[in-house]
Amino acid sequence: MTLKNPSVETSITQSLKTAISYDDYRETVRQLVENKSTSGNEKTEALANYTMLNDRRMKRWDKTIKISEAIQKRISNFYGNVTWLVITESWCGDAAHVIPALHKIASRSEHIDLKLVFRDEHETLMDHFLTNGGRAIAKVIIIDNVTGNVLNTFGPRPSEATQLVNDYKANHGQLTPQFKEDLQGWYNKNKGQNVIEDMLAIMNV
Repeated sequence: MTLKNPSVETSITQSLKTAISYDDYRETVRQLVENKSTSGNEKTEALANYTMLNDRRMKRWDKTIKISEAIQKRISNFYGNVTWLVITESWCGDAAHVIPALHKIASRSEHIDLKLVFRDEHETLMDHFLTNGGRAIAKVIIIDNVTGNVLNTFGPRPSEATQLVNDYKANHGQLTPQFKEDLQGWYNKNKGQNVIEDMLAIMNV
């Protein structure tokens, strides 16, 4: 007997029951680092090392990502009632750069509830929100808290980084270790601002 996959709405409802706050996510990652481990189904030394690196990245971004007065004013003009449900894993480099920027926005609006779930623990949810057929993360699902409807999605990367990746793939076929290093350099120079601009555009402010 073949069971139908749960609907998108059911998957979201189930995932929200176990979703955690940003502070809890940061603490979970810290504990993983302490235990020399990683989130996800695959437990390797390499992924544990990525988790350790990402913990450092998020610590840095928590301190250094800036919200200007102009950006704060735009955030204050948002009057929706939404949850940003983020699918992530501790080892994901893109997530480590993106999620702190999401937190900076959400923490400055009483109308945005930021929640996170781990991809490998929520595969059914992930499979409703694939990117080009793949389980790419971080993926943000923007949910209307009144209707339960999915209003939009974001991810796995901000728009400029996505363009860099797409252009490189078009020219070279696949991403090389050197390109991935260059992409980290782009994130470091951009300081979360492309994520912020992309999300404000989605928020229509």
